[in-house]
Amino acid sequence: MIRVLLVDDQRLVRAGLRMLCRTTTDVEVVGEAATGAEAIRQFEILVPDVVLMDLRMPGVDGTTATARIVAARPGARILVLTTFDDDEHLYAALAAGARGFLGKDAPPDQLLDAVRRTAAGETPFSPGVLSRIVRSATAAHREVPRLDGLTARERDVLDLLGDGLSNAEIGDRLHVAVSTVKTHVAGLMTKTGATNRVKLAVLAKSPHRP
Repeated sequence: MIRVLLVDDQRLVRAGLRMLCRTTTDVEVVGEAATGAEAIRQFEILVPDVVLMDLRMPGVDGTTATARIVAARPGARILVLTTFDDDEHLYAALAAGARGFLGKDAPPDQLLDAVRRTAAGETPFSPGVLSRIVRSATAAHREVPRLDGLTARERDVLDLLGDGLSNAEIGDRLHVAVSTVKTHVAGLMTKTGATNRVKLAVLAKSPHRP
């Protein structure tokens, strides 16, 4: 069972997410929070498997809450639910340690799949949200790591990561084992300094990519 903490200042949104989670047998809502400060307290008490985090909240916002939770528990798995008003906060949330990003308008099955992938240690994101993160990173003039040392296969994997493919999907596309894909992803992180797949995907889609 995947234990989920819902964080959103809108009660109606939390109610909708709670009802969605009740439609499946492997996801359980163990707590809710309407502010970032409350989310931090609830996380310390409940230690959920996944946090569904809103970014724009009064007081302590979702980015700050994410940073504080991850600082206390580096293994925390936080999935950001975003709207088009959140663009200026997206890269900051990524830097704070968010594991995945999904639009609030995502289909229910996609959201549940993202929860499962986040719980499994993956970093899901929708391509539309990724393009917004790239714009946010570009506007902040983030330095793009050099890719001169990447092998041709690592570049192939990087491109597919940028398209939002999972390890299994990349393996199918390149006709290699999932374990081989994981090795390439680990190599990409080491060479680029990226700490998760979303950051690799941002690098793949960067307009300043060498």
